[in-house]
Amino acid sequence: MSTTAKPASPSKSDAAASFAKGLEGVIAGETAICSVDQGKLIYRGYEIHDLAAHATFEQTAFLILEGHKPTDAELKRFKGELVAERALPEPVIQFLLTSGPMLKSGTAVPMDILRTAVSILGNLDKDSQDNSAAANLRKAKRLLAKTPTIIGHMQNVIDGKDLIDRKTGGDANLTFAGNLLYLMTGNKPNKDFEHVIDVSLILYAEHDLNASTFTTRVIAGTLSDMHGAVTGGIAALKGPLHGGANEMAMEMLREIMKDVGEKGIGTKAVDDWMQNAFDTKRKLMGFGHRVYKNGDHRAPILHKLGRALAEKDTKNPGGHAAVKWFQLGEQVQKIMLDKKNIHPNVDFPCGLTYFTMGIPVPQYTPIFVASRMSGWTAHISEQHANNRIIRPLSLYTGPAEMKWNG
Repeated sequence: MSTTAKPASPSKSDAAASFAKGLEGVIAGETAICSVDQGKLIYRGYEIHDLAAHATFEQTAFLILEGHKPTDAELKRFKGELVAERALPEPVIQFLLTSGPMLKSGTAVPMDILRTAVSILGNLDKDSQDNSAAANLRKAKRLLAKTPTIIGHMQNVIDGKDLIDRKTGGDANLTFAGNLLYLMTGNKPNKDFEHVIDVSLILYAEHDLNASTFTTRVIAGTLSDMHGAVTGGIAALKGPLHGGANEMAMEMLREIMKDVGEKGIGTKAVDDWMQNAFDTKRKLMGFGHRVYKNGDHRAPILHKLGRALAEKDTKNPGGHAAVKWFQLGEQVQKIMLDKKNIHPNVDFPCGLTYFTMGIPVPQYTPIFVASRMSGWTAHISEQHANNRIIRPLSLYTGPAEMKWNG
């Protein structure tokens, strides 16, 4: 009888030679879900420009979760499954109804409330402790369906309004994107707004081993459950160096607009503001990317859609007031490119675009969650299906060995 010996693990000294801070450039896993590189962003074989131009978010979510482009019958079935799972269990609704004081006092922000609501969902899901492929797919669809409802009901609480369609989680005749807007506002969405949100959801749906997705896979790698892994993903996405960058980018533009005041955009005042930011080494949100050094493929898609949306409303002389924000954003982008050779990432035009639609800034990142839920849950399922616990090494930088009684 013969056995094949397992390859020896590299020694810690050997591994130290490949140390990369933040795991930059390190291959940490395999995935069939998404490919991110300088040239293209691909979801299961389909390039992002192709998806943004020709697919809907529901089609894209099906592709990510079920692994192939849906037929008409499969898409109809998938949409029906999502609509059937939109409504929230009563304990989650009760938690949301009590979240107002936390949000008002500032001890919590919408991402915190969303994180806790998802955790509660895990305590109520009959499949919560089952990590089988079939159970994970069922849970993935429930989480995808319920996340917009959490966001919508939370915004109703913030606005001091009654929850919209509490029993159904929205209007069954509306798309995923349209229902999200409807739940937040109580108004059937403008078709242009609905389309722009739909495309933004496609752009945000998946991005291989980014910080939040890697977090979900680390948690899933311990054979923990999907809801727990997703809760960790939400916590990671909240950070301003990740998903929270879309909110921070808009806040930065607000600050610039306020500071330049009457001097106005398009003037040297903006250049001076940016130069001061460079001189003081201020972190400017919405720019740069760990992988994309020549520009984020997604950013120009969303910028073009948002700019067109801002220009379409001609209630005000010279166009919608939001046009000035895009003009400011374009000036900031040019300065960053000319002086630092740094391109905007998708979070920069996202902030401008959502602002144009009147979406409250604190909800930008929760909407990101509504989209990325498809990618996270697909990665969790993939990790569970071919698992090895994720356990990297570290370089010790503490003191040398000492004697306690020495």
